Amino acid sequence: MSQPPAHLVFDRPLARRRLARALAREAAGFLLDHVAAEFPDRLAAVLRPFPRVLDLGTPGPALAGLLAARGGELFVRAGPLPQSLGGAGLRLVVDEEALPFAPQSFDLVVSALALQGVNDLPGALIQIRRVLRPDGLFLACMAGGQTLQELRLSLAAAEDEVSGGVSPRVSPFADLRDMGGLLQRAGYALPVTDVDVLTVRYDHLFALLRDLRAMGATNVLLSRDRRPLRRRVLVRAAEIYQERFADPDGRVRATFEFLWLSGWAPHESQQKPLQPGSAKARLADALSTVERKL
Repeated sequence: MSQPPAHLVFDRPLARRRLARALAREAAGFLLDHVAAEFPDRLAAVLRPFPRVLDLGTPGPALAGLLAARGGELFVRAGPLPQSLGGAGLRLVVDEEALPFAPQSFDLVVSALALQGVNDLPGALIQIRRVLRPDGLFLACMAGGQTLQELRLSLAAAEDEVSGGVSPRVSPFADLRDMGGLLQRAGYALPVTDVDVLTVRYDHLFALLRDLRAMGATNVLLSRDRRPLRRRVLVRAAEIYQERFADPDGRVRATFEFLWLSGWAPHESQQKPLQPGSAKARLADALSTVERKL
């Protein structure tokens, strides 16, 4: 079997099919609801209007419903599936990695739990920055590196024990330490990143797997093993999960880490860093201490 190009990580057509299946069966949306509820609070700290808004890739109407209440002259929802674009706004089917919008089309671009699934994240960030008007804001939330760490470790340990080898079963997610640098490389001014962690408890591993399937969030790695996971591996993984990650009441934990990203399209009115040596006060004075030269 031929190998996929090295720069491709995700089977995006498969990801779209699985999300479509989940949406057709009323996808589990509690994670998206949790994240979407944060957006209005974060935007409330920005004391300026956003007349033209793009909601990019968010897989459901939760965020659109909250943001549409802000008003404005244009609200666009864009994503890879028409059935994921319910709710308010003008709806367009687009690929998050190939935006069809003209430069400087929007004052605000938001995205919730979508960008962790693109193959070219730096390229997507650059395209988003280009469609922002000067002094426009980008605000997004995506799954972070600690997401499903318990599931990843349990499956790997069980497969190694039962089969004598390990296949990738849980998608890799970006690390918070890398995201600030990516925003800077993509040309954003005043980039900010922070992290939020949500722990969800389940009766057992199989209840977690049912929720992931209901979210359309199953394994879509191009390097995945195409053969179904053996029952013995799953049973052993459930045992390991219980042994390592159960609370005293017997329920098991699942970690979901959310990375929050924000950055502005450059504009002359924005704050600029001071030139080295331009400080007018001494750090030693502020700390009430004595400066000692080396």
